[in-house]
Amino acid sequence: MSDGEASCEVADPQESVPSKETPAISYPVKVLYCPECSLPLEYCEFMPDAVQQRCRAWREKNQDLLSQEGVDIAALNLDDSDSANKKRQKRGGRGNVKAKQKKEPDVVKLARIPRGKRKFVTRVTGLATFDINLKKASKLFAQKFSCGSSVSGDDEIIIQGDVTDDLIDLILETWNEIDEDHIEDLGEVKR
Repeated sequence: MSDGEASCEVADPQESVPSKETPAISYPVKVLYCPECSLPLEYCEFMPDAVQQRCRAWREKNQDLLSQEGVDIAALNLDDSDSANKKRQKRGGRGNVKAKQKKEPDVVKLARIPRGKRKFVTRVTGLATFDINLKKASKLFAQKFSCGSSVSGDDEIIIQGDVTDDLIDLILETWNEIDEDHIEDLGEVKR
């Protein structure tokens, strides 16, 4: 062999496989699918409880069909007692956020925040206490004032530009549950 060539030796497949008794498998393998959850019958146990109950009911009705196909029903695990003891998997992320308790309608606060030398943004807080969808309100503000507007917190909308005077009129026109007593203009505020 030369320096640039690699040696390729092919091992005998009979030598590398241990000589254990393997069950005789006939190919192609026939897999039966559950019509309720559309998974192979062995995987029905991993479905939610409501789907498991439907799978269990289907198996009870079709035991003769399953036995004709050669399915070992005892090996399939869909016991009622097992699902009661099984803990549900908790999902991570925002799914675990607790629902916030609703409080009485508060005050909508408007503040003008300096953003540079002569530029400002307007911060609106308190709209969520009146059960107003903040994303829809932000989109309304952006369309009405032809500027950028975004939801930046639990109960905060930031609007580009100083639009506090026009914003008070727009809030009073759009949402009837908010009156002038519930709107407070804080003036210029540092972040």
